[in-house]
Amino acid sequence: MARIAGVDLARNKRIEIALCYIYGVGRSVASKILKDTGINPDTKVHQLTEGDIKKLRECLQTIKVEGDLRRDVSMNIKRLIDIGSYRGLRHKRSLPVRGQRTKTNSRTRKGPRKTVGVMRKEVKAIIDNAAKK
Repeated sequence: MARIAGVDLARNKRIEIALCYIYGVGRSVASKILKDTGINPDTKVHQLTEGDIKKLRECLQTIKVEGDLRRDVSMNIKRLIDIGSYRGLRHKRSLPVRGQRTKTNSRTRKGPRKTVGVMRKEVKAIIDNAAKK
């Protein structure tokens, strides 16, 4: 099993796909890395030689990935919150940041529905009867 940038890559996947398991590396960056290192994209991870793995590690050191990238993203969000920008307020309130509607959608960001002010007819009738007495 190859361990690159602190991530164990899946043994039976093609290297082009397995590199996408690293945070900050997508399909286009993975194919660019493989082109730069001269590794065949169809090679499985368990078929890589130590030299290939070393080339991949060296190439990935030039790109900001994993911990450094996560830290930068969280610091950018923290900066937006600290300066009190609109985007920062949306992050703080866990609402969509990029202008999406919130009346009907955005359940992923807001979480499950919290029903407010709805009563069934039977319960309401019992409460009304108790209030009359």
